[in-house]
Amino acid sequence: MTPRLAMPTANLGAMAQQGFSLIEVLVALAIVAVALAACMRATGQMADTHAQLRNRSLALVSAENVLAELRATRTYPALGSQRAPCPQGALVLVCEREVSGTANNAFRQVTVRVTEGPDGPLLAELRSLASAWP
Repeated sequence: MTPRLAMPTANLGAMAQQGFSLIEVLVALAIVAVALAACMRATGQMADTHAQLRNRSLALVSAENVLAELRATRTYPALGSQRAPCPQGALVLVCEREVSGTANNAFRQVTVRVTEGPDGPLLAELRSLASAWP
């Protein structure tokens, strides 16, 4: 006959309680909720940053187009400033071209500023030199 192993009676109460208490589950849920809220906020900020970066990139393209047009026409720009719409797709942009003199009369400094709408924030600014010689 094989001897039976006796179960200790002192640990029966500890073995009967398995699983998590309600308080432990609620604390875990609160931690998960805070983490998910932080993730959602970060995702929203990333989307806003992406939209701003896209608008600035399109504004830079518009400013480069104004300078490229000036170079392509091979004209010596007159002093002063002028504003013109320069939309990029659905984005309404306004390009302001300012021409100023330099120490050398054969060159003029051309500054192009691009804003979002007529009174919107400045999105891009480019400077270049225009020459009197072709």
